Amino acid sequence: MNKKIEYVGKDLEAMDFAVNYHRWILALMKPFLGKHLVEVGAGTGAFSELLLETKPATLSLVEPSAMFETLKANLAKNDSTTEIRAFPNIFAEVAAQIKTEQSPDSIIYINVLEHIEDDQLELEIIRQTLGENGRVFVFVPALPTLFSEFDKQIGHFRRYRKKQLTEKFRAAGFRVLLSRYFDAAGIFPWLMKYRLLKSLTIESGAVHAYDKFIVPVAQPIESFLPPPLGKNLLFVAEKI
Repeated sequence: MNKKIEYVGKDLEAMDFAVNYHRWILALMKPFLGKHLVEVGAGTGAFSELLLETKPATLSLVEPSAMFETLKANLAKNDSTTEIRAFPNIFAEVAAQIKTEQSPDSIIYINVLEHIEDDQLELEIIRQTLGENGRVFVFVPALPTLFSEFDKQIGHFRRYRKKQLTEKFRAAGFRVLLSRYFDAAGIFPWLMKYRLLKSLTIESGAVHAYDKFIVPVAQPIESFLPPPLGKNLLFVAEKI
């Protein structure tokens, strides 16, 4: 059974400063999004706020860590007309309730699946929870060669290859609609900082600088010419 993992928000709270990065992810997801959304591993709600801008009818937020209290406080400040539910638990424990109460058409995992030891089982639970032709959106760290002590420290079980994740989706009963590497520019900094220098920290200032200066340049380049490799992977898959 999946264990309750005390990871801190979106890998670390510092990632809440990555507004352009999150908007880039959402821009790629948006053509496939439905109106009844679930975000698993919502952290402090940084990405949730962007999801609310798409004006979904319902949004369920699942967050098992201590960040849940911050998530609730942030949600209280939002004046969206979306019907919002929040669950302080792992998805496997609340999936049946969400299916009954919400009938979700879109389930979203941003930097979460790598925290789950039995990711194949998680994909199967997602499929059971989605309605007909429902879709799952998964953003994960890529390239096993980049796996570091920092990954281990923040609760990552793995980094993914595109082929590996494609096979997992197919085995769980999905057809892949979108699969692409993401953030090629981030490979070298990650390799240097976490593999070679063996850093165990991520600084909000560095995240903010990367988000402000690198992402606005990288996004249009990758939109025109999708990279053959990237620091992350983005998948959209549909239930069959």
